[in-house]
Amino acid sequence: MATCDPADYAAVCEYLYGLKAHGPRFGIDRMERLAAELGHPERALPLIHVAGTNGKGSVSAMLDAILHAAGWRTGLYTSPHLVKLGERVQVERRRLTEAEICAYARELGPLAERIGAGNPDERPSFFEFMTAMAFLQFARRGCEIGVIEVGMGGRLDATNIITPELSVITSISMDHCEYLGDTIEQIAGEKAGIIKPGRPVIMGRVPPRAERVIRERAAAVGAPVHAVAAEYGEDLDRYPHTNLEGDYQRWNAATAALAARTLPARWRITPEVIAAGLHHVDWPGRWQRVRLDGRLLILDASHNPEGAAVLAVNLEHLQAETGRRPVVITGVLGAARARPLIETVCRHAREVHLVVPQQARACPHDELLAMVPPDFPGSCHRAEVAQLFPATGGCTAGGPDDVLVVTGSIYLLGEVMARLEPQRGGGEGRLQDF
Repeated sequence: MATCDPADYAAVCEYLYGLKAHGPRFGIDRMERLAAELGHPERALPLIHVAGTNGKGSVSAMLDAILHAAGWRTGLYTSPHLVKLGERVQVERRRLTEAEICAYARELGPLAERIGAGNPDERPSFFEFMTAMAFLQFARRGCEIGVIEVGMGGRLDATNIITPELSVITSISMDHCEYLGDTIEQIAGEKAGIIKPGRPVIMGRVPPRAERVIRERAAAVGAPVHAVAAEYGEDLDRYPHTNLEGDYQRWNAATAALAARTLPARWRITPEVIAAGLHHVDWPGRWQRVRLDGRLLILDASHNPEGAAVLAVNLEHLQAETGRRPVVITGVLGAARARPLIETVCRHAREVHLVVPQQARACPHDELLAMVPPDFPGSCHRAEVAQLFPATGGCTAGGPDDVLVVTGSIYLLGEVMARLEPQRGGGEGRLQDF
């Protein structure tokens, strides 16, 4: 495997950060032109497109695991990463190396500059750069099928230049409202933008108002709809099992299983293949249990109102399991996301440590403290990740018998995991956001 000079990789990261600093840029015209200049690598293999407010990453990882269990060489494109940028682009679950990122940057950089020479607004964005890397990597590494997770929304997302084997919409709830709209119907319309003429649509558990929008869009382009609710009903006992914990992961497993079963027969998807894949899903940071200085530590990304409702159920189960209220470490991006999460945490925690993830949109301590209910009986502390996790194998929060939960922004989880697993290399938080 080729190596990359650390100075070269640092320079590439600075270049990519410069692209990211301009913020999210929606629309598919730039991505269409970039893909055309590259010879349309996204057309080199069949793809599955996954959108949704919550669960799209888990469902993508489950589909990748199922397809791998069926014997196919798979590609997986997700965002954001937890610790290292290369996690976003994986072939056979091997992440893009620093050397590969450097090589792709050398290839794509001059092309991007040429495209944007007359108008800087035409220069590809950071996310479009990463999407191009994914398409190229999958094509050049001989992937037989790829799973592509939408970055944000769907209709105007850079990934939406593909014509997939099938489209998956995992869930719809209120999130990214400043970009996607402030009603369920508007958000559903953006997610449903990935539906393509004649290609099957897998619909996860969505509100009735969102379902109407999805079905209308599908009908308009002649795309058949396969709904998890119609297939599995409301009885959770009928839903597939997975190695990922939580009732919501059973819902995600049903969505992934239904999607896999909807693929044409040539993909050799059997009940046994689905079961094997769902029991070998690798997707960190989703109610993930680890042992830390002899204590149970749970890492769980839960960053919006729908996620807060799921977190409440999981915390209830955890308290029943352990017989004690946990010590919770949390930090969030944006007040609309933070309020339901803080209220949920304070209903279940013995002690809360509020941290500010290293992202520009992160809620500051004062804002988080103001959201703590006045009747919260536990203790509440301002904290920093470096203070709470000073060295591998230790956490300063709580006592020796406490159960620890880190929840909130996926960016917070990435910072914590970087300190818990230094062998993965320093965290690349500056490149996490869109």
